[in-house]
Amino acid sequence: MIRKSGHKRYQPALWRRCRSVRSLRQFHARMVVTGFEADPAAVRELVYCAAVLIPGALVYAHQLFNRIAQPDLFVWNTLIRGAAHGPCPSDAVSLFHEMERRDASGSLQPNKYTFPFLLKACVRLSSSSLGNQLHAKITRHGLESDGFVKNALINFHANCGDMAAANVLFDGPARADVVAWSAMIAGHARRGDLEAARRLFEGTPCKDLISWNVMITGYARRGEMDKARELFDQLPHRDVVSWNAVIAGYLESGSPGKALEVFEEMTRAGESPDEVTMLSLLSACAELGALDAGARMHASLAAMVRSRRVRPTVTLGNALIAMYARCGSIERALEVFRGMAERDISTWNSVIGGLALHGHAREAMRVFADMRQRRVRPDEVTFVSVLTACSHSGLVKEGRWCYALMTEEYGIKPNVKHLGCMVDMLGRAGFLQEALRFAEQMGVEPNPVVWRALLGACRTHGDVRLAELANARLLRVSGGADSGDYVLLSNTYASVGEWGEVEKVRMLMDERGVPKAAGRSLVQARPSSISLSSEGLLFAR
Repeated sequence: MIRKSGHKRYQPALWRRCRSVRSLRQFHARMVVTGFEADPAAVRELVYCAAVLIPGALVYAHQLFNRIAQPDLFVWNTLIRGAAHGPCPSDAVSLFHEMERRDASGSLQPNKYTFPFLLKACVRLSSSSLGNQLHAKITRHGLESDGFVKNALINFHANCGDMAAANVLFDGPARADVVAWSAMIAGHARRGDLEAARRLFEGTPCKDLISWNVMITGYARRGEMDKARELFDQLPHRDVVSWNAVIAGYLESGSPGKALEVFEEMTRAGESPDEVTMLSLLSACAELGALDAGARMHASLAAMVRSRRVRPTVTLGNALIAMYARCGSIERALEVFRGMAERDISTWNSVIGGLALHGHAREAMRVFADMRQRRVRPDEVTFVSVLTACSHSGLVKEGRWCYALMTEEYGIKPNVKHLGCMVDMLGRAGFLQEALRFAEQMGVEPNPVVWRALLGACRTHGDVRLAELANARLLRVSGGADSGDYVLLSNTYASVGEWGEVEKVRMLMDERGVPKAAGRSLVQARPSSISLSSEGLLFAR
């Protein structure tokens, strides 16, 4: 930051080399040492870098901002912009009100850059009342005719449901602006009116990539993958958003295999995936139980992190844990879990649920104890996983303790899933009357799953009379259309040799026209072993 002549000069290009909070702090330290912290232009650039350019540096931007005695409008706008795109968009509005309160001299009048950021925050908050107040302020400041502000207003009104106001703004000069067209198309699509969105799309004088992506995403979210794919194939130039929309659409419509096929196309086309792509692909691998493909995605993801194309977020770690657990590799799921420096409640739930799924009840309980020791508050999902672990492994004492812990210490109201876990656990262990009391007296309406769990336990322990009661409740709740409900009762009679009752159940099925589904077996080849070194594993310590 010093010329060869010895004179200092400010080099704004340096700030754009920052890629992390750490490098940002290093530049800030150099500013202090070399005296640039007293240079308003240097400080402005540093705030911009922290608020806008570096993910996760917004808190640092606020710290820098608080050290400025008299921030100018550029600095206020920069911080408002960062907040509008950050995790808490309401902070942008709070900053704006603070700016108005501190503007005693009238030198901080909001301009055409201030309001679009605020309107963006309103869209993210889905706050029509707040946006309407801002619209009134825009009118008072005489900025409604500015093209940049008008497009932001159209986007706000279209996305917050007031299409009449959006249409008024859209009529006139705005029709010459492709951004305004895209905002209107997105507004109709967001409201689910794809027909109106398509009409606008077809009438657009110059379709931009945003319009194409909006339509593709709209059809994909509605499950109309034929139309989404048709538009995707017509798209002149695709970006990662285009590919992600189709991949996510196939995944959400129940075709994870096609999602992976589209990713192969994406790779051949030379498009680089991002975090959204990888999250969809990991979900697809989990749905398919495709361990080999999931491990390859993991290796690719690790390479992307090393090259700094993707940050190792908690969300990615959770997706990896869920994928490995669903694909049968709880060891790799645990390896990812142990390597994560940051975790959220979903992280703990994923690993406890994975351990429960694979019958590692004691390990699940140890992880649960570790979670509580670290003062992470469990939620409803946590207790479903813990109770499932206790149920599958016969840990009745531990299950009763967990249920009491959930209701008494954490004040979580049991839902039907907790009820099902308790009935299943008690029934498996032979505590049939206690299981029945849970089903009838816990203040939660039992669903068919609960009664099937009790009926299955009655079959295991040969309690015909209780089985009859459970079956009657089951048929009343389910409507009696599932052949499996009759077969469970029939097998209970068969287990104690009451063959006459077995025949009555079969006759009842015939009278009600309930067909017995043919039995099938599914055999899946064992996936080939994939070795990942610690260098190739994301979140490996």
